[in-house]
Order: sequence, then structure tokens, then C-alpha cells
Amino acid sequence: MSKNNIIKTIKEHCEPIIEDLGYDLVDLEFIKENNDDFLRFYIGKLGGITIDDCQRVSEVLGEELDKLDLIQESYYLEVSSPGLDRPLKTSNDLKRNIGKEIEISLYKSIDDKKQYIGKLLDYTDDYIKIEEGSGEKEIERKFISNIKKAVKF
Repeated sequence: MSKNNIIKTIKEHCEPIIEDLGYDLVDLEFIKENNDDFLRFYIGKLGGITIDDCQRVSEVLGEELDKLDLIQESYYLEVSSPGLDRPLKTSNDLKRNIGKEIEISLYKSIDDKKQYIGKLLDYTDDYIKIEEGSGEKEIERKFISNIKKAVKF
């Protein structure tokens, strides 16, 4: 089975389990680093993720993955928070960030800008609406290459 099919099958099986535990599956990857294979689950929830959250999900997923037995080679299972500067990919990601500052990068310039920073007001499958300065801006999603939280220091 290809790695893409393994990831797809694992996601279909494990995402409902993660949601039942009270978390969102933000991302999943199966990669090789320094001759070792890693299956990484990135989880999120309102209020953030703790080490105890990661431990809890890891224990449950470890048992489920053993039952599925899709990966023949040895691998490391990791469960973690995706970090502050991760892309906002899912509707749940966007929902958690309504009212917060986000950074939008574009494939091509709109109004001579390839990047917008503003408060996330609303979103649909077709557009993202932000408050930028004193006005509102709707940006079509087909022009957006990346959305992430605006991190200010």
C-alpha cells in the first residue's frame, strides 16, 4: 500500500476517534527522517494542547493503529500540537480563529499586495473576510496560498 493510501486510511479511521476524545485532527503525516519513519498526528482544541492531551491521544491511537496493522515497517508514533505558525487548513481551524489576527498570503497580488493581515471576521468555501485597518476585505480563496495566525512579538 502506498504512503498516500496509508495516510488516507489512517485518517479516515482515526479522525473520528480523535474527535470523540474532544480534539481536532489538524494534520497527519507519514515521513522518513534520518532513516526512521514517523507517523505524526497534529491535534488541536480550544484553549490549546497540553502534554497530557498528547499522551492521552497517543495511547488510544497506538492501540488502534496496532489493530489496523497498515504499516509493515517499524515507525515512531508522535502526537503533538501543530505550533503557532502552522497553516490554518480546516473549517475548525478558521472557526477557532474568528476574531483573531490572521495573515493571508496570495498566489498573485490583489490591489498591489500579496499579503494581508487582519482580524478574521467570516469565511466560506469561496472567500475569507477580514477587518483590515478601518475597513473590511473579502478575498477569494482561490487566490489564497496560505492562511496562518498572525504572530506578533
